[in-house]
Amino acid sequence: MADVKKFIEEVKSMTVLELNELVKALEEEFGVSAAAPVAVAAAPAAGGAAAAPAAEEKSEFNVVLKDAGAKKIDVIKVVRAFTGLGLVEAKTAVEKGGVLKENVAKEEAEKILADLKEAGATAVLE
Repeated sequence: MADVKKFIEEVKSMTVLELNELVKALEEEFGVSAAAPVAVAAAPAAGGAAAAPAAEEKSEFNVVLKDAGAKKIDVIKVVRAFTGLGLVEAKTAVEKGGVLKENVAKEEAEKILADLKEAGATAVLE
């Protein structure tokens, strides 16, 4: 059991990028997905159209960086602020692009998106 506790302490000390790499490696090794399963509810026969708009309303979003723009240093500062990454990790994340933060509440995602755009980046919510 000491090995499990030691492993947990190791995971706690990892950066977000390192954790992301760990998850991807585990997914490949064991052929599984860490994505949360999505429950698909069958729409009732009567009133099915009324239930459809409620199902489309997302409550969690992924913040995706498309391009850092001309002010890369400002974008790195913004990324560090909302991810807690170190300077090198944030720089790598900005250069790489892609998902910067996953499963974020709508309000927080919109604030992050606004901050990124203010810093000169091109980003979207998915």
